[in-house]
Amino acid sequence: MNKTVIEVRYQETDQMGIVYHANYLVWFEIGRSKFVEDLGLQYAALEKDNVLSPVVDIHIHYQKPAKYGEKVFVYTWLSKYNGVRITYQYKITNEQDELLVTGDSEHVLVDASTFRPLRLNKVNQTWHEAYQKALKEDS
Repeated sequence: MNKTVIEVRYQETDQMGIVYHANYLVWFEIGRSKFVEDLGLQYAALEKDNVLSPVVDIHIHYQKPAKYGEKVFVYTWLSKYNGVRITYQYKITNEQDELLVTGDSEHVLVDASTFRPLRLNKVNQTWHEAYQKALKEDS
């Protein structure tokens, strides 16, 4: 599980000082990128192998709003991986450890040229093994 700190910026809020709902999806992506980096991997390296990982499904559940000036914490972990599909889970809390948002995103690994699904272990064994290890650790 990865923990990423986000300081809520003014431009992420509405007139009431409440974080605009779509920004939580951006924070999911920030957490996901940091999670991958913490595994010792880089998305740019995967893309050099002609592999992309587009979002095919995403869910978000709002519990309580984040506000301008607060620090929030994005927790990210791997909940499913089968070599082709990856599901990340997210939890966002504030400094008082109150739950603000939960969610998940599902991604499919595809060939960048054809957008056809592919098996990660066939093109990048390092990523495949890192994801298998992370899945076992987060279970």
